[in-house]
Amino acid sequence: MDKRHDIARDLARRYGTLTAEQIKMLAELLVPIRLKRHQLLLDAGSVCENIYYVERGLLRQYYNKNGRELTEHIAPEGGIVMCIESLFRRMPSHLTIETLEPSTVYAIPFDAFMQLCEKAFPFCRLLLSILEESLIVSQHKADTLRYETAGERYRRTLHDLPDIVRRAPLHIVASYLQMTPETLSRVRAQANATE
Repeated sequence: MDKRHDIARDLARRYGTLTAEQIKMLAELLVPIRLKRHQLLLDAGSVCENIYYVERGLLRQYYNKNGRELTEHIAPEGGIVMCIESLFRRMPSHLTIETLEPSTVYAIPFDAFMQLCEKAFPFCRLLLSILEESLIVSQHKADTLRYETAGERYRRTLHDLPDIVRRAPLHIVASYLQMTPETLSRVRAQANATE
C-alpha cells in the first residue's frame, strides 16, 4: 500500500474525519521528502509553501538573533512543522527548518490543500484542527516561558516531550527551553538528584 495513504489516514484520524475518497484525495497531495541530518527543509528568507508532517526523524525551527540560533519548535515523529505567517501571508520566513536526524517528511502543498478546502468542508475542519494544535503548542510554550522556572520548564518538557530531551543535542534543548547549556546542565543534575 502507498505510504502516502497511511499518512493521510493518520492525519484524518488525528485532526478530523474524512471519507475514504477524501483520504485518497489528501494522499494524492502528499509529497515525500527524505532528508539527511542537518539538512535544511526551509531557509530563512524563503516563503513557506507547505505544511510538513514528520513521518520519521526530528526537525527543529529556529531563528537567528544577535548571532545566536534560538530554537522555536522541535517536532518528532507525528509532528507538524510550518511557518504560519509565511504560509498565510506569502512573505519570507524569519524561521529556518532543519533536520536534527535523518528524516522523512511529507509536504502538504498549501495551495493545493486550500483547493481541497473549497471542495469539501471536512478538509477545512482538518486544516483548522492542525492550526488549532499549532497555536495551542505555541501558547503553551509561551506560558511556560512566562511563568515557570528553568527547572520546571525542563521537568515539563522531560514529561511531555521526552523525545526532544533524549534525542536533540544539549545546546538545542537549552535553546528550546531558553536557557544556556550551562543552566540546562545544572537543572538536569538537580532533577537527576531528586529522582
